[in-house]
Amino acid sequence: MSRGPLAPGDRRGIELVVRNPLGGSVEGPEQLILVRALRLCPDLLRSRLTPRDTGFGLPPGSGHTRLVFYDVIHTVVPPALRTVWRPTVVGRENVPSRGGVILASNHLSFVDSVVIPSVVPRKVVFLAKSDYFTGTGLKGLASRVWFEGLGMLPVDRDDTRAAIASLDIALDVLGRGEAFGIYPEGTRSRDGRLYRGRTGVAHLALTAGVPVVPVGLTGTEKVQPVGSSRPRVVPITVEFGEPIHVAGRFDGVPSGRARREVTDEVMAAIQRLTGQEEAGVYNERPID
Repeated sequence: MSRGPLAPGDRRGIELVVRNPLGGSVEGPEQLILVRALRLCPDLLRSRLTPRDTGFGLPPGSGHTRLVFYDVIHTVVPPALRTVWRPTVVGRENVPSRGGVILASNHLSFVDSVVIPSVVPRKVVFLAKSDYFTGTGLKGLASRVWFEGLGMLPVDRDDTRAAIASLDIALDVLGRGEAFGIYPEGTRSRDGRLYRGRTGVAHLALTAGVPVVPVGLTGTEKVQPVGSSRPRVVPITVEFGEPIHVAGRFDGVPSGRARREVTDEVMAAIQRLTGQEEAGVYNERPID
């Protein structure tokens, strides 16, 4: 039987999102987390997700929908992730409870941006490729709910001007006293080595005058390795190092040198947390 098109305020949109978050089979860890979360507390989620909250009839990415999606997703995802994967978390007290801060992590898997916000006791904003926010139909809506619900903001990675503008977005986040997550390597490591850090993290820290908390992830690359169609339940560890404070330390130092020194300090701290072999070169995003 055809369900027909979804109209603004149509409650069927809610039920479909609840029954099948991404409009297909349960294949990735984010789908598995959502499904497990819905099994744990479906009544809670349904009670919090009203027809207005689905975003139908509201501008995509509006402040209202972002707040609602974040509230809904963070009601269910962190408990579900901790139930399914039981990540080991070390040094969580090193994350300041308030004020602007950068969480700089190594990057092993696409699931990293799910794990970190789920174990940090405050909202963490990451950037994600814009394709995740522009899909159409129910699946597109579910994707937008998921990524906005995790506190992510869209950026076009193939547009140089957009990439530069993303630094301004990050500075705005930090200026509001929020936490911003970044992967200094630029893209995830496919061989497990730790690649040289790009200096965007230092630019943000020096410009905003905020501390950088190094984050070391281990085990996330095994959740769903390349070529695997199903997520695996494997040991995951998230370790937060002591904050690196940069304010006032580099006064009078040439900006390029200061950015390089801060970045190298951050990457050295990450390496001490993970024990990864250092590649000594930059990591390049593979051509699709």
